[in-house]
Amino acid sequence: MEYFAVQVWTGKEDEFADALSADPRVEAKAMVPKRALEIRRAGKVRREERPLFPGYVFIATDADRLSDDQRWLLRGSRNFVRALPNNAEPRPVKEKDRRLLAHFMSFGKVADISKVRFDADDRIVVVEGPLKGLEGLIVRVDARKRRAKIRLDMCENSFLVDMGFEILDRAAKGTEGSDGDESRQP
Repeated sequence: MEYFAVQVWTGKEDEFADALSADPRVEAKAMVPKRALEIRRAGKVRREERPLFPGYVFIATDADRLSDDQRWLLRGSRNFVRALPNNAEPRPVKEKDRRLLAHFMSFGKVADISKVRFDADDRIVVVEGPLKGLEGLIVRVDARKRRAKIRLDMCENSFLVDMGFEILDRAAKGTEGSDGDESRQP
């Protein structure tokens, strides 16, 4: 199975993928990897699904290249911007990018919220979920919003993506100058 990356108008990824899936002439499957986030608006927390790679749709096909007819169908589709690396000769995504796609697709249609804990030094430790194995890519952690910003490199572009997490517990910090009996009153 080969994956080709297609750039589309941001926010129109699902519309583009649905249009390709509905067209019987297309002999490939369009995929939009998604992530789950908890969004707080007006004091209420809602769960939303957003594209993992905004502005990109991945075309899965058994062929090692897109035929001329498939390329013309893509180019004629609404919201199409370009095939990567170029429209004249789209190439499948590289092995490194395919592994990253496979990592997120292994969690199903939507990469759910990860479960994490913080160690005694306030470092994030991923217990399970899509962030597992990507700890080295975490750029910033916002514990209040429960989001980790990770840097993903895909198709020779670098993306900063917010991934949601749930805090399981926080390790107790060592107390300095304590004799071990914290229940005593002075």
